[in-house]
Amino acid sequence: MTKPTGTQATGTQATGSDDGAAGAETHPRPFTLAVDIGGTGLKASVLDATGSMVADRVKVATTYPMPPDGLVSKLCALVAPLPDAERASVGFPGMVRTGHVLSAPHFVTVGGPGTDVDSDLERAWSRFDLATALTDAFGIPTRVANDADIQGAAAVSGHGLELVVTLGTGFGSSLFYEGQLLPHLEIAHQPFRKGQTYDDQVGEAARKEVGDERWAKRVSKALANMRELCFFDRCYVGGGNARRLKRDDLPEDVTVIDNTAGILGGIKLWEGAHVGVTEPEAAGS
Repeated sequence: MTKPTGTQATGTQATGSDDGAAGAETHPRPFTLAVDIGGTGLKASVLDATGSMVADRVKVATTYPMPPDGLVSKLCALVAPLPDAERASVGFPGMVRTGHVLSAPHFVTVGGPGTDVDSDLERAWSRFDLATALTDAFGIPTRVANDADIQGAAAVSGHGLELVVTLGTGFGSSLFYEGQLLPHLEIAHQPFRKGQTYDDQVGEAARKEVGDERWAKRVSKALANMRELCFFDRCYVGGGNARRLKRDDLPEDVTVIDNTAGILGGIKLWEGAHVGVTEPEAAGS
């Protein structure tokens, strides 16, 4: 992997020391650089062929405004301390199809979620080829998908229709049938209740405003809607705020998953065919 030169990202939690590089030699290849782009934080690690972490996760805060070139530069600095990898998987908080960004609700704002939208940022992000930009910047083949899609890939069992919901800055979702990722749906921006969207009602800003108890009731209603929408066989709930739910209050077919799935799902993006992640001829090869 081509690593950028310059100052290391401030706030990273791992430095990619020589000891870490030596330890990486005992892990089976190929190595996958797994990146999780969030509305409040950028995280990355390297996974071996079994999905085990080769190095400790590194993390920096997401800053705003965040144009495409700014994100690419920040990610290059973030991953610089990590061991070399042969390929990369990147989770992005928006609609992505064959590596192109179709929506970037956080990154078109001047100061992050809840702030004004900037028309110049909207134009910059519209259909931006993030996969190619990161392939060039990292120096390795890179696949990009919605962040909830990647988190879900690490959680699902591969049996039946499985729904994954992520609760963090906003409301993320992904669907899998028999382990195959299905085309992404931006449910987060659809009407939910009281004239507001799922993001508006169960995102982090709403949780802070109404408190955990009322927020959890909203989440339960959202999950009930998802059940009626797709008749899932099992639902997994992840993201940074999933830990705030009382597991005893959840139905038996709803499971809370660890937030590290956003990183660990990276290897799954390179396994099998996933609709909308690669070009059709590549997905079927």
